[in-house]
Amino acid sequence: MTKVFLIAALAGAAAGLASTPTSAQTKWNLPAAYAPDNFHSENLAAFAKDVADTTGGKLQITVHAGASLFKAPEIKRAVMGGQAQVGEVLISLHENEDPLFGVDVVPFLATSFEESKKLWTASKPAVEKKLGAQGLMVLFSVAWPPQGIFAKNPINSVEDMKGLKWRAYNAGTSRIAELVGAQPLTIQAAELPQALATGVVNAFMTSSATGYDSKVWESMGYYYDTQAWLPKNITFVNKAAFDALDKPAQDALLKAAAAAEVRGWKMSQDKTAWYIDQLKANKMNVLPPSDTLKTGLKKIGDQLTAVWLKRAGADGQAVIDAYKKM
Repeated sequence: MTKVFLIAALAGAAAGLASTPTSAQTKWNLPAAYAPDNFHSENLAAFAKDVADTTGGKLQITVHAGASLFKAPEIKRAVMGGQAQVGEVLISLHENEDPLFGVDVVPFLATSFEESKKLWTASKPAVEKKLGAQGLMVLFSVAWPPQGIFAKNPINSVEDMKGLKWRAYNAGTSRIAELVGAQPLTIQAAELPQALATGVVNAFMTSSATGYDSKVWESMGYYYDTQAWLPKNITFVNKAAFDALDKPAQDALLKAAAAAEVRGWKMSQDKTAWYIDQLKANKMNVLPPSDTLKTGLKKIGDQLTAVWLKRAGADGQAVIDAYKKM
């Protein structure tokens, strides 16, 4: 009888723990790829603080910035597999997995914050569906500043890009290199400063934010403000981990995520001009693209748009149609 009562008591205790998963403190990890003082990382830190404050400390999220927990391409899989509960990724890193993950880096499709926001609204249901099928739930998205070209030497036309050692960070930037005859080298943000310092690359396309984070002026002299696209970071949660939270904690997480999206977009927009000013203050030549370069890039953009639409099929066309109606 004593043994029976003991087993029953243990079973009851286990059931009680399962039904109140956030009655004690729950600790989550959030890997991210960018430096702690990058605005994306700062926004994630504010998000984690909001969650802790709203839940009275019952849900604690630790942000691991600078690819310190997982490298950028590994973060999504880590959250899918439960090695981390939340993660932030540059979603276009996974364009080879599904073209819809690269809609925001189709060249010259959305070139301003207003257009980028509309594109996210148009593509969000499809992206949520794709990630949902992988056990992930979108929390929020934040755009980077517009993309420009950093180079060691002047670039006046796409012909000047031939033979350059071109840093690529996703499928789109690799294809641009191939089309202009440059040599694409896949290098993520955390490894970029070292690649610049050792001369591994001498040109690349990215945001002024990443240029600032990498102190690009130490090895390059030119920045062309092409405003080619605004890539987005998406922060998502492992759906099983989310479902294990009690309702108040779930509500707190979603409320903090909604605030983080609004705050993050404003931070990105507000800091765009500041980043440009920092490049100028560090003696970089900040220039608009020449008409010849602009024409050449537009031609490449048209080619890549056609390729993307062919790969993305009906789902991609539906997103583009919805975006153009906004």
